[in-house]
Amino acid sequence: MNQLEVLRESLGQCDEIILDALLMRNRIVEDIMVYKEANDLPVLQPEQEAKQKGWLEARMEGRRHKKEVNDVFASITQNSKRIQSRNLFNYNIFLIGFMGAGKSTISDYLKNVLAMDVVEMDQCIVERQGMSISDIFETYGEEYFRELETNLLIEMQSRSNVVVSCGGGVPMRERNVTEMKKNGRVVLQNNKNVSFIADLLEKRRAKYEAAADIVVETDGKSELEICEELIHRLREAEANK
Repeated sequence: MNQLEVLRESLGQCDEIILDALLMRNRIVEDIMVYKEANDLPVLQPEQEAKQKGWLEARMEGRRHKKEVNDVFASITQNSKRIQSRNLFNYNIFLIGFMGAGKSTISDYLKNVLAMDVVEMDQCIVERQGMSISDIFETYGEEYFRELETNLLIEMQSRSNVVVSCGGGVPMRERNVTEMKKNGRVVLQNNKNVSFIADLLEKRRAKYEAAADIVVETDGKSELEICEELIHRLREAEANK
């Protein structure tokens, strides 16, 4: 066996060690999720991720290949989050609510802490149509835009574990509510601050509440508190089915 073959064999042994360690790590991530649920502990613990980053920074201080190792650990962290989110949600989460209730803020937070894909419906439609919503209304009419919304909801049925931030008019259409519930749970983010409740929004309230599987109050709460409550309420709803 020449030197190159020896080195390649050593590399293969390293790969075996890495593979076994990753499989073990992923099982431990799942075990942690089970333990948290059994002991009614918070699911989201961002301080743990900060602790891991601090540990890695200290271990890699002054070492070669720091960037490459950091990239690998960043990917491991993201995949751990995906494992957690798939265990939590094998369905889509549709966020509805008044303007200013925090749909975009919370969807971005879930993307960060659980590595969930996020679809902003209005943004998606604007990008696909190549024009603003106001231009779509002016050029094709409101009914055309509403059909685009419904078609996007139907499209989302081929996916799971996605956070969908809905436009304000989505829950007003009964068919949209039906389509969302086929493979998702509808979460109403409710902000009672009167500065957000214009006449139009107040007229929508009954439709919003009828569409929602759960309601999460957002007043005076941090992003972490809102998301933790959202997760707890959804798991509770699933358990009571």
